[in-house]
Amino acid sequence: MDKKKEQHRSCMYVLGLLVSCLLGVSLIGLLFLGYQEEYIEGEAETDEYRVSSKVPGRILAYYVSEGDRVKAGDTLVRLTAPDIMAKYSQAEAIQSAAEALNEKSHSPARIEVLQSAYEMWQKALAGQVIAEKTFSRIERLYQEGVMSAQKRDEAKANLDAMLATEKAARWQYEMARKGAQVEDKEITAAQVRQAQGGVEEVLSYVDEMILTAPMDGEVSEIYPLRGELVGSGAPIMSIMLTDDLWVSFNMREDHLKDYPVGRSFQAYSPALEMNIPLRVTHLKDRGTYAAWKATKVTGDFDLKTFEVKAVPTIPVKGLCPGMSLVIISTEK
Repeated sequence: MDKKKEQHRSCMYVLGLLVSCLLGVSLIGLLFLGYQEEYIEGEAETDEYRVSSKVPGRILAYYVSEGDRVKAGDTLVRLTAPDIMAKYSQAEAIQSAAEALNEKSHSPARIEVLQSAYEMWQKALAGQVIAEKTFSRIERLYQEGVMSAQKRDEAKANLDAMLATEKAARWQYEMARKGAQVEDKEITAAQVRQAQGGVEEVLSYVDEMILTAPMDGEVSEIYPLRGELVGSGAPIMSIMLTDDLWVSFNMREDHLKDYPVGRSFQAYSPALEMNIPLRVTHLKDRGTYAAWKATKVTGDFDLKTFEVKAVPTIPVKGLCPGMSLVIISTEK
């Protein structure tokens, strides 16, 4: 009987000790874990643009590598496209032909052509003089009754024909002397402008075979290898705008009252081991796809997540996209 009582007391002792340990652990959890400070962590980000060509071609050479800093106007990559160069030769040939026709239309006729037209006019003029004299004699004889009306009509018809021939020959000479008509000159001038437009269009494609940096930045990634073909508009490399960094924080909406637009605060960078002053510039709803948090277990209402964008108020050397920052203080 005593032995059973002793065993019972031992079990109760162990059970009490276990309960005491559980209560102690729970108390420690409430003291240290339940009141743990909540940190808001963000990430440094920046915009980037992709370099691409309007024309398809083969990568001939790269002049930069990943991680290089580039300035606006620096040469990045050179392409080769034999078909574009062939089109350029064709466009130049068309332009040369149009310019030759235009020059010809504005130039006077060759001396041989002009002299030939003049001789034909003089020949027609001599024939006209003979026809006038012949008709004058026959007309006088006809009036005297010696010549028949048939002969008179034939002489009159010959005179009219020679007058028309002389007029036509004179106009041919004048046309040769003055050159092409105004309309013809306008047509050839328009053909020259059209050919020049074709050359300029092909030249724009030729310029696309040498790609330069439109803005300052840092080469973040190069996609195709040298010698590979790239299509029209296909990205060749990405360049980060490292001079335009910002930090993006994801915050629940119950924290937004402490971070309105224009508010300044401090954030710690583990990578740089320094505090960085920031200023809020933009707030944006993350949307329904972002994380929601119930305020109570039963969930009276939910808290949405917002993106808070902040920019450094001073230049920070070494701050790169992807580095994390933790908010440590807010300036009221």
